[in-house]
Amino acid sequence: MNTEVKALHFTLGEDGKEYIYKKINRIHNAENMIVDLIIKISKDGSAFIAEANVNFKWGVSAHVKEHDFELTAAIDKLTDKLEAKITKEKEKNQGKH
Repeated sequence: MNTEVKALHFTLGEDGKEYIYKKINRIHNAENMIVDLIIKISKDGSAFIAEANVNFKWGVSAHVKEHDFELTAAIDKLTDKLEAKITKEKEKNQGKH
C-alpha cells in the first residue's frame, strides 16, 4: 500500500504526521486490498478539511471527506469514515467472488 500525506495552505508538523500514520495503522488489516491511500489535509479559515482517496486492487476508488475546527478531530473523523468505507467495500468485493 502506497501512502501519501499532503498538507495544503498550512504546514503539517511532525506531530501531525505521526498522528495520521498512527491512525492509518487501524486499517492495517486492509493493506493487501489497497493500492494507494492519499490523504490531504487543508486549512480553510479556522477549519481543517481532511480528505482521503483510496484506490483498491480491484479497480474501485473511494473518497471520504471531513471538516473540523481541530486538526486531530478532523483526522479522527476521517479515519473512522475511511475504516467504515473500506469495510463496506471489502464486503461488497467478497460478495462478488
